[in-house]
Amino acid sequence: MLWQITDLLVASRDRLTERHVSLLDDLLVRLAGRIAADALAQLSAILSELKMPPRETVRRLAVHEDPAIATPLLRNSPALSREDLEAIASARGEQHLLAISGRRKIEKQLADILVKRGGKKVCLAIAKNPGAQLSEAAYAILAARAEKDGELTRELVLRPNVPDMVVRKLLAASPPEAAAAVQGVASATEMNGPAKGAVRPRAPEYADARPEIVALNRIGKLNDSTVNRFAIRGETANLWTALSVLSGAPIDIIEAVMADDDCEGLVMACRASRLNWQTTLAILGNRGGIRLSFEDRERAQQLFETLHLSTSQWTVRWGEMAANTKAASTDNKTAKLGMSA
Repeated sequence: MLWQITDLLVASRDRLTERHVSLLDDLLVRLAGRIAADALAQLSAILSELKMPPRETVRRLAVHEDPAIATPLLRNSPALSREDLEAIASARGEQHLLAISGRRKIEKQLADILVKRGGKKVCLAIAKNPGAQLSEAAYAILAARAEKDGELTRELVLRPNVPDMVVRKLLAASPPEAAAAVQGVASATEMNGPAKGAVRPRAPEYADARPEIVALNRIGKLNDSTVNRFAIRGETANLWTALSVLSGAPIDIIEAVMADDDCEGLVMACRASRLNWQTTLAILGNRGGIRLSFEDRERAQQLFETLHLSTSQWTVRWGEMAANTKAASTDNKTAKLGMSA
């Protein structure tokens, strides 16, 4: 009976009225108290994907002490109110907090509870989540924890819209191991002097990098995590080749946008590569010799969020950006031959 009701909810997604869902909700609440934990976990995963889920059933499953049952709903369900989430975050453990930290939007009061009660994984998840709204108190807690944690320091420095004073404090207080973790990101602030320019990879370096990059892409592992690692570690040949493979743009276009003081072309190339904003910001912050002010960072994020994938892909492959790069390449070759265009 439980699965018949669940199948009805899934099959009728947008056709059931709130009254119909409420009637089914009453039945699910009664049945959920009689089934095993593994079945409840399966039910939770199914309900977490519904736009109009049975609210009381969702609340009861989300507050369940077993993380396997609660986490799918805590992470995704729209049926949970801010008050529901705050109550659960105040009462449950690390796994519940971590699931809530992955929600697309987290308001300040909820974020305060998460960073106060959560451990390292929760704090990292909040720092990485651009939809988490952080208060001054939350930033203070995170900054204090980051003083001896290079990974958290790096994520906070890369996070969009972090107050300038927080970034300065983090970079000034970082121990050697944390400073190493954020090397390159510091060039986006005014803390240090001019960074060394990024050295353009040579043809043999591209030739060495490409087979591995293509192989990673073929098996679905050329993702945000991999590209982010290339950026943070300064693996230029791998990074530039990855952007070329993911975006479909020739390597000379990637070289051009990487060297451009204006970050618009690079943001477009990242968007065309289907990278997320955090990875894009890591690439912007680790371009040697090119500073990224906080104003530039905000402008870049606004551009990233408004760009359409199809527009970005067309522009970097065949549009004005590609045309300009090809023209510049032709002019350069002509000049080298001592000819006039």
